[in-house]
Amino acid sequence: MEEKKAEFKVFKNGPLQISGDFELFDSAGEIITRQSPIFLCRCGKSADKPFCDGSHKSAGFSG
Repeated sequence: MEEKKAEFKVFKNGPLQISGDFELFDSAGEIITRQSPIFLCRCGKSADKPFCDGSHKSAGFSG
């Protein structure tokens, strides 16, 4: 099976999307997920950190 390189996309005023082949680790070195794609919080308001839960919309995040 051919590996698909990890790709990153930053959504204006929204999350960071990661797709392709990757592993996401926590600070203890444990794998959080390998599923693709994932959306990571950039606004700091998500109740499901590090994942985006859409809180940036009501928080008025811009970035």
